[in-house]
Amino acid sequence: MSPIVIAFILIFGTVVVVLFIFLLKSVIAPKRIEGIVRLIKAEKYSQAIKLAKTILAKNPRDAEARYMLGKAYLADGKDELALMEFKTVNATAVFSKTIPEKEFRKTIAQLFLKFNQPDEALKEYLLLVKLEPFQAEHYYNAGVLFEQRNNGDQAMAYYKKAVETNPKHADAHAALGLLLFKHNQFNEARQEITTALKLDPKNTRAYFYQGKILRKIHDYANALTSFEKALRDPELKQKALIERGCCYMEANNLEKAIVEFERALSSSQSNSSNETLHARYFLAACYEKTRDIDKALTQWEEINKARRNFRDVGEKLNQYQELRSNDHMKEYLTAGKDDFFAICEALANQALELSMQEIHETKYGCFMIAVEDDPEKWRNVKKMPRLIHFFRDPEPIEDSFIRMVQEDMKRRNIIRGIIITSSGFSRGAHQYAENRPIELIGKEKLEQMLASTNIFAKK
Repeated sequence: MSPIVIAFILIFGTVVVVLFIFLLKSVIAPKRIEGIVRLIKAEKYSQAIKLAKTILAKNPRDAEARYMLGKAYLADGKDELALMEFKTVNATAVFSKTIPEKEFRKTIAQLFLKFNQPDEALKEYLLLVKLEPFQAEHYYNAGVLFEQRNNGDQAMAYYKKAVETNPKHADAHAALGLLLFKHNQFNEARQEITTALKLDPKNTRAYFYQGKILRKIHDYANALTSFEKALRDPELKQKALIERGCCYMEANNLEKAIVEFERALSSSQSNSSNETLHARYFLAACYEKTRDIDKALTQWEEINKARRNFRDVGEKLNQYQELRSNDHMKEYLTAGKDDFFAICEALANQALELSMQEIHETKYGCFMIAVEDDPEKWRNVKKMPRLIHFFRDPEPIEDSFIRMVQEDMKRRNIIRGIIITSSGFSRGAHQYAENRPIELIGKEKLEQMLASTNIFAKK
């Protein structure tokens, strides 16, 4: 046999073997994928996962096997592993009958939302809008994500597109109503919320948004009722409890506010979620206002563990951390009404050499009218009263309060005033008081006064 014939036979044989292997893979591979599908349907998730991994071990680029592995993880409740597989599939963007694009994008969008990746979820919904332009739900979901990014104009455009595509989409009407309200379009906002509740009287999301609108206009009683109805929705429960707590807090009913925020924490699914962090933040604010600083510190520390730089928590921790080593300031900030009055009287008497005539509680501390405390010096002279305000509010005092104090002094015919605070004064407050008979005593001087005063001498 000639060398040419032998070469031809070898080449021909190689081609036949390659074709045979290709055809064999074409027959076996789909059967293996179908096997994974059958195992998932039979709820044999471990076996389905094992089979998919076997295929991927031989060919890591098999997108269909990877997709089915993701579906098996998803069915088995291993959502995070499912998302990892779907992200790999998404990178190749190869779709087929086995990997239907619409179903895939809906699933991965939900997983992105679950694992706090809203930007990635938004990309998927924007693609779904192009794939299924007559599905109002995609416009609605995109609107929600734009609103979360504080892009109100885009959010409103997508909400309007959602109700245009499906006029019976109650959630879109409700969301549009709230956004219109934020843009001061009150009549249109109420109309959208009313439409949402007419379409679906059990629509918890509409009740939730209705509650937010009512809270905004300080109609707390009806807002509480709306949020109560929204509690039926497990997804809205924690948010609705936080809103109820805020209603009570704004109405200065701190006891009930604390109960609602604690309920919100009890319903938490994640210690690091925005809702949980806000529930802790508002609960700490209530404890701070009720002078339970230790409990407030506990909440701030929990927030700081979960997420640093959350709002002003770092400042709060710095502000109050010294309480653990400064007993005098802790007493001043946390004392009950009677003990706080005793502390203020001791400060007036020992540090300022004034004698208290009357004292009254305020929401930020108390105010006192006192006179000079030297009987020999003022035996034949009419004693001049002083108006003293004691603050234990964490916020710096603004010039508007100084103006109010001066007006009050005029009404009472008092010439001199003193304002004492555990925080500080704004620049405007210092400038306003500079040439006026009002002395400003801030945190550092207050600490010195407390250290040199026997605050419970009378007791």
